[in-house]
Amino acid sequence: MQYSDRFANAGAWVLENGHRALLAVTGGRFPKTVLGMFTLELHTVGRKSGKPYANLLTSPIHDDKRIIVVASKGGHSADPDWYRNAVATPDVSVTVDGKTSPYRARTATAAERETLWPQIVKTYKGYADYQKNTDREIPLLILEPR
Repeated sequence: MQYSDRFANAGAWVLENGHRALLAVTGGRFPKTVLGMFTLELHTVGRKSGKPYANLLTSPIHDDKRIIVVASKGGHSADPDWYRNAVATPDVSVTVDGKTSPYRARTATAAERETLWPQIVKTYKGYADYQKNTDREIPLLILEPR
């Protein structure tokens, strides 16, 4: 495992467990924004295990028609598991403000990514650094209400 992957793994672990601790302390409520981005809980099904998973994520772009999440994993060389699970089983659920709703997940097309990426980096400049730290193109997951 590369040094940058170890760093990305550690950062992802801290964020995920920090989110979990925050949920425990606030009785299941989490902040509406983190680093200027909308927060949500993504519910997926494990592509291998079939088990349900929940991940706390941020969205730099969202509206009534879609939520965009960035599968950065802090610039790790591999896509995050939650992203791979959503691609394998695109019928997901999203919890916002304590309300869970069904969504369909899909990866942004190249044209969509070209339009969305500058907006995403404008919202959170750290994504540009994450992209520099990995050879993979960081995917954007588009969540649309079912």
